[in-house]
Amino acid sequence: MPRFVTIGYGDRDGYDRTDPAVREAAHAHDARLREQGAEMGVAGAPVQVRNVSGVSVENGPFMTSALPVAGFSVIEAETLEDAVDMVSKTPCAVGHGVVEVWPLQQ
Repeated sequence: MPRFVTIGYGDRDGYDRTDPAVREAAHAHDARLREQGAEMGVAGAPVQVRNVSGVSVENGPFMTSALPVAGFSVIEAETLEDAVDMVSKTPCAVGHGVVEVWPLQQ
């Protein structure tokens, strides 16, 4: 089955102003996705790795966006449309954030 990497962007302010019942439903949805085999995690502090003339590591993200990266997942879905439907109910999607869906090429 096709796999997709998802990147959720969101901040505490957007999350906090989302109706608590909507947040609870989104977390329940995430729990169901995990039960179905999705790999999910909350984003920690990133580092940048380069190896041009030896390995160098810098703290911080390479890219910036209006919202910070909140988490990642790897999901399986029959189609991109199915993957979009799956992530449309997650905390970042309903909490004034956004979720990117990246198809993994096999």
